[in-house]
Amino acid sequence: MAMQPVPTQPLPLPRIRVHLHATLRNVRAACCKAGQHTARLALDVALPTQCLACREPVAGEGLCPACWSKLSFIAPPYCARLGIPFVYDPGPGVLSMEAIAAPPAYHRARAAVRYDEVAKTLVHALKYEDRTDLAPTMGRWMTRAGTELFAEADALIPVPLHWKRGWARRYNQSAALAAVISRVTGIAVETDLLRRIRPTPQQVGLSRAERARNVQGAFAVEADQRAAVKGRRFILIDDVLTSGATTQACTRALLRAKAASVDVLVFARVVEPFRPPI
Repeated sequence: MAMQPVPTQPLPLPRIRVHLHATLRNVRAACCKAGQHTARLALDVALPTQCLACREPVAGEGLCPACWSKLSFIAPPYCARLGIPFVYDPGPGVLSMEAIAAPPAYHRARAAVRYDEVAKTLVHALKYEDRTDLAPTMGRWMTRAGTELFAEADALIPVPLHWKRGWARRYNQSAALAAVISRVTGIAVETDLLRRIRPTPQQVGLSRAERARNVQGAFAVEADQRAAVKGRRFILIDDVLTSGATTQACTRALLRAKAASVDVLVFARVVEPFRPPI
């Protein structure tokens, strides 16, 4: 009996357009490297380059002026532990009230940008809209933000997805960002050391306490990986830091396996209203 072909689900038109633009970005880059400026010009005329956030036409790769002006990069002065920006410079090594009141399990956290309107658009598109073409730009911004962390790091660990969610999404956005950072820094990415051992509901809409309960016990270092974790220094990579529940749970799992230290590097973080440093 002849086998019936497996039906395939066609991609919705908007997703096809996204993949087409991502593919053409790669072609443009290849043409530029090869000196084929005529071919690149033809591509630009046929399908103009779009802003990474709002999709408006732009002259080159990146954001349009309107979106760029709304993106808030995080730079010193900031809390030495949490990376929360200060309004004024209190001097080196100063901690925020949050770091004093509730010290995190991880050593340091750094973020490229504040989690504002444009950052939310980029994070959502990378995570849920198959916009893997955003990872190179976002990863490069993260690399600049995490410069002080790299000298002491042995490996990068992307926050893992449960296998069911990874199967549905087809890729891990944190791993995509980690791969970019690895190419720039030369630090290896380790994807097998930390596992998400149980599925968890989405964190969106949960309170801080609910988020912590949601991911409690969700991550682990399996017995056969403990030797590869012991005594090593890691940077945990994720797309966004909100309450910190996920990064805390991941850090504790690594520390239980005797990791020497864990730092955190994210693309965007929520920044609460200003509180004076201590």
